[in-house]
Amino acid sequence: MVETPPPQSIDELPEPRGGFKELCRILEQVDAGLPDGYRTEIIGGKVVVSPWSKPSYNRILDALIEQLGAHAPEGHRAWGYPNLYRFEGQSKAYGPDLHIADEEAVQVDSIFLPGEALSLVGELTSPSTAEADRGEKAEVYGKAGVPVYVLVDVLQGIVVVYSNPSEHGYRAATRIEFGGTVHVPAPFDCKLDTADWKA
Repeated sequence: MVETPPPQSIDELPEPRGGFKELCRILEQVDAGLPDGYRTEIIGGKVVVSPWSKPSYNRILDALIEQLGAHAPEGHRAWGYPNLYRFEGQSKAYGPDLHIADEEAVQVDSIFLPGEALSLVGELTSPSTAEADRGEKAEVYGKAGVPVYVLVDVLQGIVVVYSNPSEHGYRAATRIEFGGTVHVPAPFDCKLDTADWKA
């Protein structure tokens, strides 16, 4: 008689033997087979598949692109569709909802873009990603030296602007409720107006 081992939940699965490089290889295979409307990321040592942001978030995303893109550093451009940024030193790869990056540095022949090209990232929370957006991603983006991280917590109706990155994460965070205006520090040095945003 052959015994079958009990099924394991995804949380119990061991990290692949090849570490981060193996996770990236798996992610590429998974990503290639996904239908439109889904994206892949490496969060907490696992390949995570999640849907793109809800269409109801488009108004906020468009406002972020319009307001922040106008103040992007020279040679940087704002995008609001998922692209996968790799943070090799931290074994993470994220597809932020908003990303402003050096246009030349992201012209690569890979699904992975270099995290060091980013000048700003933005995440809009959803029930499936909120915990990572509020915790792990804030730490990883800060440690990677991304100058500004804008967390739009749609579930709580707040915006948190993280800045002053360090090897420990971000040293500064400014929080406002939807409807207010918040300063986005250098290299943007502008105001973000959330007057018509809804939770």
